[in-house]
Amino acid sequence: MRSRIPVILLACGSFNPTTNMHMRLFELARDHLHQTGRYQVTEGIMSPVSDNYGKKGLVSARHRVAMAKLALETSDWIRVDPWESEQDTWTETVKVLRHHYNEALRVFQSKKEFMRNTHPTESSAEDSLSCQQPVLPELKLLCGADFLQTFKTPNLWKEEDIKEIVEKFGLVCISRAGSDPSQLIQESELLSKFQHNIFLVREWIQNEISATQIRSALCRGLSVKYLIPDSVIAYIAQHNVYTAQSERSNEGRLLQPLRLQNRTIN
Repeated sequence: MRSRIPVILLACGSFNPTTNMHMRLFELARDHLHQTGRYQVTEGIMSPVSDNYGKKGLVSARHRVAMAKLALETSDWIRVDPWESEQDTWTETVKVLRHHYNEALRVFQSKKEFMRNTHPTESSAEDSLSCQQPVLPELKLLCGADFLQTFKTPNLWKEEDIKEIVEKFGLVCISRAGSDPSQLIQESELLSKFQHNIFLVREWIQNEISATQIRSALCRGLSVKYLIPDSVIAYIAQHNVYTAQSERSNEGRLLQPLRLQNRTIN
């Protein structure tokens, strides 16, 4: 029997703050991929965006990474990676995928070398080694259904980036109430061409937790218990992370990818 393909799930976003729904996306995606019988999810990675993204209400990456770490303390397979948030400029999603894929390949090569060194006498027994050699990992971008909609936003994405994402890496897309990702795929010539590499996962237990609504509730002094982890609630209170002032940050500012595209066009 062929080995299952190891898969790393990568989610890029603001995580402002990390909610229970953010973590549920990983669990749903893992269940779905395991049920295909082809994949074994080995790791989940949360990658908070850089402060330079320019999204309204975006608080410091220092806080967003810290809150994500607290939220993931109970997970034995999902971690937060600060690499993207630590870059001096906003980093395109495709570049974040390349970075983490290269890191995965580096680990893969290390494991392969380890197997070669620990089984030197079996080099001629190909059938035996084929069962022991690690399988080349895959990296897939995890997203919500609304993410596909952003592909249609003028100047937000480069077409060559979308192509590389869906062709080389692949998407695992979690559907939400009122969204129809399959229709979005069929309406796009590019997405429909690579739909075999886009996994649509239905969330049967609807959970429409919005980070924007959570921040709004926090600013009004309302309870957000059971919407985000208690450790994150405590961190927000201790550091006074979300305020009326923080919600006005980047107000009226274009997102960095739109600013870059406008600069190129002009």
